[in-house]
Amino acid sequence: MTTAVAAPFRFFSLQVVRTRRLGPSLVRVTFGGADLHAFHSDGRDQSLSLFLPHPGQREPVVPLELGEGWWQGWRELPEDVRAVMRSYTLRSLRRDPDEIDIDFALHGVGPDAATPAGPASRWAARAAAGDRVLLLGPAVADNRAIRFRPPGDTARVVLCGDETAVPAATAILEALPAGTRARAWLEVPHAGDIQDVRTEADAEITWLVRHDGSPMTVDAVRAAPLPDAERAYVWIAGESGRVKALRRHFVAERGVDRRRVTFVGYWRHGMTEEQLRAAE
Repeated sequence: MTTAVAAPFRFFSLQVVRTRRLGPSLVRVTFGGADLHAFHSDGRDQSLSLFLPHPGQREPVVPLELGEGWWQGWRELPEDVRAVMRSYTLRSLRRDPDEIDIDFALHGVGPDAATPAGPASRWAARAAAGDRVLLLGPAVADNRAIRFRPPGDTARVVLCGDETAVPAATAILEALPAGTRARAWLEVPHAGDIQDVRTEADAEITWLVRHDGSPMTVDAVRAAPLPDAERAYVWIAGESGRVKALRRHFVAERGVDRRRVTFVGYWRHGMTEEQLRAAE
């Protein structure tokens, strides 16, 4: 079932096609669906809203029959009934057949036990072919949920993020045209989460492994030389506190124009997505 919401976004009814473990704390889930032909995105950090079923449910419960009133209707459902809503970024989109990939960070699953597992991590860890989800995604290729937009005079692209930002950051790196100068710092919980990124850009990628659980990105960036700061474009995503610290560093210490810094807090330490959304 497909229901339109405020354009250019709509609901897509999807099912798991396959899964692939990328590392100790990352899993890629491939989704297919009869109406994915209507899914369009030109962005490499395309934001999506994913609705997941609770254990024991065959499919996520979202009152699509209410049309544009679905949001209020969803909020009024009991918490243990209404679908779990989580924000993710698109990893890739393919045609023939129509498929999308979403990479999940498995907090609290397997060797990453420092952070309690949330419902999305638990769902992704056991996802299997045929499992059903709902996706609120773009029907128009250029839409407001795309944040990576470097100015035309950009001399260097700078990317910073933790494991929740790795899917978008690696998708961006893969899409950069030949000759683009890029510098990336990507932080992951385990060495096994490091990925081989194929890019035509002139890119230097530093993977940071949190051996003791302490965040490393801010210190690593502060210690590194960064030419072309005046015409750099900086994209930062991940945990909100670290994202803000990195933004302050680039603007106050590196002299990057704040209008050339895109920053997105995907999550906040100690808060669920429901709590984060309520605080906004």
